[in-house]
Amino acid sequence: MDIREPAVAGLFYPDNPLQLQQDIDTLLHDADTPYAVQQPLLALVVPHAGYVYSGPVAATAYKLLGREKQRIRRVVLLGPSHRVALFGMAIPTVEKFRTPLGDVTLDCDALKKIAGLEGVATRDDAHALEHSLEVQLPFLQTVLEDFTLVPVVVGQADAEQVRAVMETLWSPGDTLILVSSDLSHFLPYATAQAADRQTTRQIENCEPSLQGEQACGCYSLNGLLLLASQRGYRVVTLDQRNSGDTAGNKDQVVGYGSYAVYQ
Repeated sequence: MDIREPAVAGLFYPDNPLQLQQDIDTLLHDADTPYAVQQPLLALVVPHAGYVYSGPVAATAYKLLGREKQRIRRVVLLGPSHRVALFGMAIPTVEKFRTPLGDVTLDCDALKKIAGLEGVATRDDAHALEHSLEVQLPFLQTVLEDFTLVPVVVGQADAEQVRAVMETLWSPGDTLILVSSDLSHFLPYATAQAADRQTTRQIENCEPSLQGEQACGCYSLNGLLLLASQRGYRVVTLDQRNSGDTAGNKDQVVGYGSYAVYQ
C-alpha cells in the first residue's frame, strides 16, 4: 500500500502526536465561531501557514465544521502548488496520506472519476512536499469522525476546469469542498489589511477573478467562487487577520482568511 508520508511535520506543526493534538485542541477551544445557519455547510476556505501563524484563523473554520462531523464523509481538498511548477491540477496515486495522528484514506474511486477531466494529471511529485494540503489533515482528523480524502494540488488552472472538478465530486449531503489558501504576502501591516479587505469583498461577492498577489490559492478559489456564483450560494467571512495579529512582526505580514459557503 502506497502512503504519502508527512513532509512538514516538525516544521509547520509538531511532529509529536501528543503535542500536535494538544495544540489543535487549544486552537479549537480558543476559536470564536459565532456564525451558524440551518443550511448545510458546503465549502470552507482556510489558510495553510505554520500553525503558530495561521492556526487561529483556520480553527474558526474547523470549529464550525465540527458541528457537522456526523454528516461529512468525504473532503475534496484543493490547494496551490508551492514546490513544483504545475499547469492544471495534480492528483496522487497513493492510497493514504499520513500525519502524526494517523493515516487518512483516499477516495480512490473519486480520484479515478476526475482523472479524465480536462486539466487533471496524475503527479505524485506535486504532492510529495506540498504543505498547503498536509497542514489541513490534522485538523480534519480531529474534527471529523470518519472521512475519506480527495487531494488535488492546483497549479495554473482555468477557473472552469477547477469548477468542473468540484462539480463532479460535490455531493451536498456528505461532501465538503475545502480550499486551502493564504491571502496577501509580505506587505506592511496596514497595506495588507486594506488589500485583504478588498479580497474578502470579492470572495463574499463570489467574483472569480482573484490574482496571485491577492491569494496564493487564487486558482482553486476562483473555481469555487465560479461554482458558488452559478448556483447562487452565499459566502460568509468567518475570520480575517494576518501574521502581525497572530505571531509575527508587522513589517512584512501574510494575510489569512477563513470563509464558509452555504446554500
